[in-house]
Amino acid sequence: MNKFIVYCTFLVLLCASSFAQNSQNKFAIGFYNQENFFDTIHDVGKNDNQFLPEGTYKWNSEKYIAKLHNMSQALADMGTDQVSKGCAFIGLSEVENKNVLNDLISQKPLADRGFKYIHEEGPDQRGIDCALLYNPDLFEPIDYKLVPYVYENNSDRNKATRGFLTVCGKLGDENIAVIVCHLPSRYSSAYYRQLGAKQIVAIKDSLQKLNPMTKLFIMGDMNDDPHDKSMCDVLGGRRDLSSVEPLGLFNPWWDILFSGTGTLQYRGSWNLFDQILISENILDKPHIQTFTKRNKTVEKEVEHDKKTLTYCGSEIVRLKYLINQEGKYKGIPKRTSASGKWLNGYSDHLPVVMYLCKED
Repeated sequence: MNKFIVYCTFLVLLCASSFAQNSQNKFAIGFYNQENFFDTIHDVGKNDNQFLPEGTYKWNSEKYIAKLHNMSQALADMGTDQVSKGCAFIGLSEVENKNVLNDLISQKPLADRGFKYIHEEGPDQRGIDCALLYNPDLFEPIDYKLVPYVYENNSDRNKATRGFLTVCGKLGDENIAVIVCHLPSRYSSAYYRQLGAKQIVAIKDSLQKLNPMTKLFIMGDMNDDPHDKSMCDVLGGRRDLSSVEPLGLFNPWWDILFSGTGTLQYRGSWNLFDQILISENILDKPHIQTFTKRNKTVEKEVEHDKKTLTYCGSEIVRLKYLINQEGKYKGIPKRTSASGKWLNGYSDHLPVVMYLCKED
């Protein structure tokens, strides 16, 4: 973990600049697992052989172009039921490289809004990374860092996996930080997701130590549900507003999952692995403000200022075209491929969106 702490020190360079005010008073932000978004070219050193023309999925130009079309439309539509311009930014997982991202933002639905992306090549053995798409009219990045996932045991260090894409910037003229994650899959034991959650906490604490007023968003495919130990106990995502501690995190997805729906299905049951957690200072509740008075640190409870970014809702995006409407898999996400058959679909996960309001 010492190596991991060293990486965290780089974060003190983030969140240090100012940008012009954004006139919007409602914002959407999102996350979407892209499900194996590979191009058709082999990346040297990566195990992407399944997604080559001669591979298991017979992944060719026709399928890749269809995937670009489908995903760009879904990404552009996210959040538009409440915000006409859609999402200010969207965290992505399972994208292969910059080639895919360049092709993605060149698609008309995203190009029309001038979408850009933030990405840094990671060490994942399959070659899949996290990224952040953003609309520069709504969100302006300041700096970013890919903080690596660090194993505690030497014997695990040949299992290189996705790191934590940490981006700081301005949304609605306020300092925010976004951590985009893709924790180890359920083919690994829960220990590795808990270790990942522990490292997210280290990043979170580093950012909040630098500036306790920074509004923090942690998003990703967590490969665990909100009530699992990694999310509930280690990361500390609370279900109820009243139980969120100062500098703590709220996880709004508990009740959505317990209502009987989620973002992916396994053996007929819903899971909600795709989550966005937020820091306590985004919530419409009294919070503790720390300041210095006569060279002493003083804590004071203050009401939340609704003229700052304020949480005002979350939803799973259930656009009709993302979901099978008939047959054996009716009601579940329409995948790109299943059982070796190309379905010309989207993803095995549904996207999620969170809304933020700001009074004039």
